[in-house]
Amino acid sequence: MTNQLRHVTRALLSVSDKTGLVEFARSLAARGVELVSTGGTAKAIAAAGLKVTDVSDLTGFPEMMDGRVKTLHPKVHGGLLAIRSNAEHAQAMKTHGIAPIDLLVVNLYPFEATVEKGGDFDDCIENIDIGGPAMIRAAAKNHEDVAVVVDAQDYPAVLDELAAHDGATTRALRRRLAAKAYARTAAYDAAISNWFADQLKTDAPDYRAFGGRLIQALRYGENPHQHAAFYALPGRRPGVATARQLQGKELSYNNINDTDAAYECIAEFDPSRTAACVIVKHANPCGVAEGPDLVSAYQKALACDSTSAFGGIIAMNRTLDADTARAITGIFTEVIIAPDATEEAIAIIAGRKNLRLLLAGSLPDPRAPGLTAKTVAGGLLVQSRDNAVVDDMTFKVVTKRAPTDAEMRDLKFAFRVAKHVKSNTIVYAKDLATVGIGAGQMSRVDSARIAARKAEDAAKELKLAEPLTKGSVVASDAFFPFADGMLACIEAGATAVVQPGGSMRDDEVIKAADEHGIAMVLSGVRHFRH
Repeated sequence: MTNQLRHVTRALLSVSDKTGLVEFARSLAARGVELVSTGGTAKAIAAAGLKVTDVSDLTGFPEMMDGRVKTLHPKVHGGLLAIRSNAEHAQAMKTHGIAPIDLLVVNLYPFEATVEKGGDFDDCIENIDIGGPAMIRAAAKNHEDVAVVVDAQDYPAVLDELAAHDGATTRALRRRLAAKAYARTAAYDAAISNWFADQLKTDAPDYRAFGGRLIQALRYGENPHQHAAFYALPGRRPGVATARQLQGKELSYNNINDTDAAYECIAEFDPSRTAACVIVKHANPCGVAEGPDLVSAYQKALACDSTSAFGGIIAMNRTLDADTARAITGIFTEVIIAPDATEEAIAIIAGRKNLRLLLAGSLPDPRAPGLTAKTVAGGLLVQSRDNAVVDDMTFKVVTKRAPTDAEMRDLKFAFRVAKHVKSNTIVYAKDLATVGIGAGQMSRVDSARIAARKAEDAAKELKLAEPLTKGSVVASDAFFPFADGMLACIEAGATAVVQPGGSMRDDEVIKAADEHGIAMVLSGVRHFRH
């Protein structure tokens, strides 16, 4: 253990985020550590009454070119990269007057934050750090002798080690910090490269990287034998990654996945137009509805499939109110997510201590561009987000009978929902509520039949004379390759259909619709979801 300890006699500190800086520097100085620093960091340390050497005095060169050149110098990188036990390195340091640097503390120019706040091209470029990543990588490479800190959260760990080992760090800590350092520079470079690709409108750059910051280590993944963690990406799209959890147990992997599905779906419903509720189970909506208020929307959504809703995720597009909170607590629910909640609603939910309540602050923009990624064996599939919104589509009537106004309203609603259901998808809707959802089947006919059967089950539970699919409309996420899928919908009671069209047998399907007197419109947009 002793030969793995490295005493810290000199530290170089250069940080954009100065959280905890002065306290950390003061603790180092109290241990007799010589402080070297740059620009604003040096000023902050000096203002606290601490002795600090400006890096310009160390290198013999002033900062120049608006601060672009200040640490790119042999007296900095030699002090970081020199292997202390290597006689040739030691002689080179002596010959050239290079002093060792045992601790590097750097956090990077706020590139991600500059992009997030809408900085222009030149502003973003100026916030790309050059010297910082170079020093970080140098120190991390030489972690056998040098400790590197890229996150203020690690200040206490470093100080604890110095206290425990008479001013020295252990190899274990240095290796952990080095690994984190490389991960940080990788995430930083990923953010820059993705921003550049976006600026250049490059859909398929030769290299693609994604980097995120840990939000939480999860108990396990999709199944108990799988490891998992949750990371935040640059951009801060409102949702589960940015939401504030007010109460309840820690979110699980499946909770996070399902909550994301629910909130992305509810974002399709403009809160200035209508109140809406989405209930999700296993990443698929099992009930969606609009209403004059949230409690009405929730009750309509729940009626679609109350069995599946048990233990589900509920998303609202408006501030959660007390009446809706009371209704939701009537059955077991895993998560509620909404833009906000009233104090009374929060107090009601607090009565269910395990029920997780997330407040996201706002809704994500369904039209916003972005990327989604999926791993495959030996590769990564990357595509643009499905940001096609039904309000921007033109539905083309292709049958002899056109939809009534009420049918057209429900067709748009159903297609809005179908976008968020796993393929093959069939969604029956009536009076701005789903009344049957068929998801994830290999055959579109099976999706139609399963959705109809669920509607029959719901009718029995609600003691209705007939399923609500009678007189409903239906949406299909993709075209009907044959008429049989549509005929199954007609058999269930659908009177109007929306589908993308594009099949070789569109004419056959349209003819069958005309023969049964139903209306059909084509959206021209497919919503496969796998």
